[in-house]
Amino acid sequence: MKTLLLNSIKKAADLILKGEVVAIPTETVYGLAADALNKDAVKKIFKAKGRPNDNPLIVHIADFEEIYNFTENLPKEAEILAKKFWPGPLTIIIKKNNIIPDIVTAGLDSVAIRMPDLNITRDLIKLSGRALAAPSANLSGRPSPTTYKHVLNDLENKIPAILIGPDCTVGVESTVIDLTSDPVCLLRPGKITAEEISGIINKEIIIDKSVNNLISDLKDVKSPGVKYKHYSPETRVILVETDENKFAEFVNSKPECVAMGFDEDSRLIKNANFISYGSKNSQTQQLSKLFDSLRKIDSYNAKIAYVHIPANKKNLNLAVFNRLLRAAAFDLIKI
Repeated sequence: MKTLLLNSIKKAADLILKGEVVAIPTETVYGLAADALNKDAVKKIFKAKGRPNDNPLIVHIADFEEIYNFTENLPKEAEILAKKFWPGPLTIIIKKNNIIPDIVTAGLDSVAIRMPDLNITRDLIKLSGRALAAPSANLSGRPSPTTYKHVLNDLENKIPAILIGPDCTVGVESTVIDLTSDPVCLLRPGKITAEEISGIINKEIIIDKSVNNLISDLKDVKSPGVKYKHYSPETRVILVETDENKFAEFVNSKPECVAMGFDEDSRLIKNANFISYGSKNSQTQQLSKLFDSLRKIDSYNAKIAYVHIPANKKNLNLAVFNRLLRAAAFDLIKI
């Protein structure tokens, strides 16, 4: 099939209503959207991405009241968090009712829901009259797309259309918080932090072990993005945990590799294949540049890319560290 590039929300909505998938912009990353209540349409998401069926999808809504369509017992914390952070990059996991097809939730009794903070996305949801199931619009396991061109690189001729919108401002997927667990658990880090969430609901937030650790047996996965290897370029990625001087010395001795690090690393690195994923002094910049930087790695046709991880991680965004761990399949060396 030929992938159409759309500037019309109406044309995108028409495709959704016909049971098709459409790549759509959000503030986090581009998503591959289908009618969340249409099982056959949702199957097309998994087919286009090559996504395993045991990986649940997030349901996107345009108005808070829509959340009541999908649950019988909404916890008060969901209302509090939505009032503070919606529309925005926060996904809330709650108990689902029977209206949600099992294919959307990977057979779980819970559903992940968020309200995106981009007018074009919410307008599309409203115009279609459908809640949208939408994982990232990339081939499964690849870095998530933050521009429509990234989507085209991965899914051209695999999906009917891409709705063109602005480049994604947040740059990584939404924070995922599980309100069905006790204590409340952060399953995937994003721009909104566990500390911010804890302060709003006045409850302890635990961070799931899978965020920063390799868990060999992930059963009944409640959140996207927690599998062993994810967000990966084709080039092998190895994380190097050390200070900036030792990292520069290490990659300068390997001129055939790709080196990826902070802006501040560039003054020490003689390796021509250097890619920055932002300033160590700007976690917002790290988030917005990460996936584009990971995608640039393959353009060098190198065998290995070494990514600098500071030994003191206070300047490294947790969401960025989480994505880099998975991009490297937890291959990390310390110097």
